[in-house]
Parts: sequence; C-alpha cells; structure tokens
Amino acid sequence: MKDWLRKHPDVRTIRVAAADLNGQARGKRVPARFAENVTKNGTRFPFSVLNLDIWGEDIDDSPLVFEQGDQDGVLKPTERGFMPMPWLEAPTALLPIWMFRENGTPYEGDPRHALRAVVEKFKERGLTPVVAMELEFFLIDDSGKTMQVPASPRSGKRRKAAETLSIRALDAFDTFFTDLYDACEAMDIPADTTTSETGLGQFEVNLMHCDDALRAADDAWFFKMLVKGLARRHGFAASFMAKPYPEYSGSGLHTHFSLIDEDGRNVFDSGGPKGTATLRSAVAGCLNAMHDSALIFAPHQNSYERLVPGKHAPTSICWGYENRTAAIRIPAGNPGARRIEHRVAGGDVNPYLMLAAILGAALDGITQAMEPPAPITGNAYAIEDLPQIPDSWEAAIDALEQSPIVPRFIHPELIKNLIHTKRQELHYIGELTETERVELYLDTV
Repeated sequence: MKDWLRKHPDVRTIRVAAADLNGQARGKRVPARFAENVTKNGTRFPFSVLNLDIWGEDIDDSPLVFEQGDQDGVLKPTERGFMPMPWLEAPTALLPIWMFRENGTPYEGDPRHALRAVVEKFKERGLTPVVAMELEFFLIDDSGKTMQVPASPRSGKRRKAAETLSIRALDAFDTFFTDLYDACEAMDIPADTTTSETGLGQFEVNLMHCDDALRAADDAWFFKMLVKGLARRHGFAASFMAKPYPEYSGSGLHTHFSLIDEDGRNVFDSGGPKGTATLRSAVAGCLNAMHDSALIFAPHQNSYERLVPGKHAPTSICWGYENRTAAIRIPAGNPGARRIEHRVAGGDVNPYLMLAAILGAALDGITQAMEPPAPITGNAYAIEDLPQIPDSWEAAIDALEQSPIVPRFIHPELIKNLIHTKRQELHYIGELTETERVELYLDTV
C-alpha cells in the first residue's frame, strides 16, 4: 500500500470508507502523510455508523448507540488497497475499509463481512462463485423544479423518449462515457458493454465476470460512487434509484452467477441447455428465500414502484429458461458458461447484502438438495397463482423480520440492525412529499 502512494506523489489526501447497511460510504478524510498509520493500525468509529438511516441519523432504538455506550469498532483496510477517485478535482485516493471487533473478529453487522461469511461456506464445499453484474442508472438534469433528461453536450438537445439500444443516445453522451471508462480503468473496475435502456436517459453498464465475489461486490459499490461523482463533474446527476420516472421502467441490478469446483469445472454445466441438478437446487434455494429477502433486493420506499407488472421487473417468484419476465432466468448459450441470472434487485441496493442474499440462498438450496417448481414459459405477468414478491416496503420489512430462512445465511445481528433501520425510515418517509422523496433518493442510493 505504501508503494501505491509513492507512485502517486500528487495525492495529498485519502478517504477511508466502509459501506453501511444502505450502501452509503462512511469514513474519514486523512492527509496522505498520515496514511501509513491507517494502513498499519486501521482507524476507529462507532459500530452504530454502519447502522445509520438513509439520512445519516442514528437509529432511535438501536442497542448499538446508548445501550452499549456507542462503542467503537476497528476498521482495517480491505485487500483492495488504495485506488484513485477520478470524480474529484484534487488527486485523492480511496482506501476501502471494513469493521472488526476489538479482539480482531469480524463485526457481524458489516455488510462486507456478511458476504465474506457466505463465500467461506462455499469454500468449505470446494466451490467458488463466479459473478457478473449489470448495473442500470439514469442520467438526470435536476437543476430545475422538474427532473428531465440532460441536454446532450454535443447537440444541446434533450431526447424526451426511451431510446432502447440506441447508438445515438450513447453518442450524445460520448464525453461522459469516455471519461467513465478511463476512470474504470484507473480504478481497475472491469466495465464492459454499455447500452441505452428503456427509461428516459437510462443506461446500463455490464461488469465482467469475476471468480472473487467480494471483489465483484466491491466493483459494483465503487462503480456506483464513480458514476454519481463523475456525472456531477459533467454538470448533471446520475442516479441508481429504482424508479425516478413513474411512466418509465426502473433500474435493476441483475446478477449472473455460476459455481466452479476445485478442478475449475462449472457445476451448473450438464453439457446441454437444461443444466445440472446442482443448478436446479441453487434455483430452488433462490426461489425459496426470495419472498423473505425482498427487503434486501428492494430496500427503499421507491423500490416498490419498480416492482410492478409489465415494467421489465419481476413480480412473481418463478424461474424459466431464456425468459426475462421471470425472477430467475437461465440464459441460453454455451453449456460451459451455464449460469443463473437473478433479476429481482434494483439499482438502489447495497451490492454486498444483495450478493450475500443471492449466493447464501443458492447455497441453502444446494445444501438441502431442494427441487424447484417447474420452469415457466411465456409471460410471467399473465400466469395466475404464482407466489408473489412483496408489493410494499412494509410487507417486505415484516417478511424479513419473521423469516426462518434468511438467518441461515445472514447473521441475525445484521438482520436485526437492518429491520431497525428500515422501520425508522418507514416512519419518517411518510412525512415527506413525493418531490422530497425523489430528492432524497436521487443522490443517496
């Protein structure tokens, strides 16, 4: 880590930051000349900081605050080390950190540790998840009273319509996307294809598959910070909120994953299009936990405006082969790349919690040799009697709180903290107007 700073003598300050339960970066600014102290000894801040609400306020009934004296945790650098922050004007480095207890054990309320614990369970079975993510977001001009698509820096015009897979839409913001790819290269984020999507000023960037699930979640978290910060440098906003425009589709964060064994073999590959019994058990596990873990995939009030029939987001708990109306899709193609696509999460999720919930549920299904129901064909929105994803924030909070399933793969303390957080947000969000809600989520999620 010291070598990185020596190679970048222009960096004068660093940010040390960890992800809280909402995926917000919480941390400190440190002069670069004192960085060695952080890399050697870590830094400290209260356990409660990873359990703040979306406004950054303490949780009123959290035992982490006054009941335990608001004790400090010890935050140590992750294996990622320093990286640049290209969206800031001054040369600055980001040092990702995660939280431990005083005795050196991981803090169970840290979402990155939640994912680490799931990955370790896979390792015990000789399996390694291979993960890729597709992140959708909106470019928005929020300078006036009403949100709208930004004017193209090239033409000065606003295209007030969805432009699905439009090269023209990509070219209109070519300067932004060129800077974005340069920044991803500098941060070692594996950004691949970009497309324009079905929403107003909506785009999707795919992150390449990775056989390190923690790194994949890191990349998604860093990417969200980068896109939002870089957009502001270009004079507009970027947002991963689930549904900024009621009349258009929302933003998802679709996750593809397969599993490789110790010989490097994809255990989902049967040599044909259907996949193996292990794949079906993983699908069954994901379906079994989907209702109870919906709060992780749809963590905010606005999330449930995306999960409506006919708007390119799943509402039924079902699976299918090459079917984008299902919550779980098995893509076609080369059997050696057979994988599961989990389509429920919105762009507003915490990537660490989302991936812990997906992979944890899949492993639960594999461990118990679960069998899924028959795969659907046709339009899932038109099929009656399918079990449903919770259609409201409050119902999802209740489902997680009462779940006997999710604690099998996510620590009960983290679940309890998340429930406290969401109940407080649910209470106070009701005091806001719709405009104030959009303003809240636009920059935070």
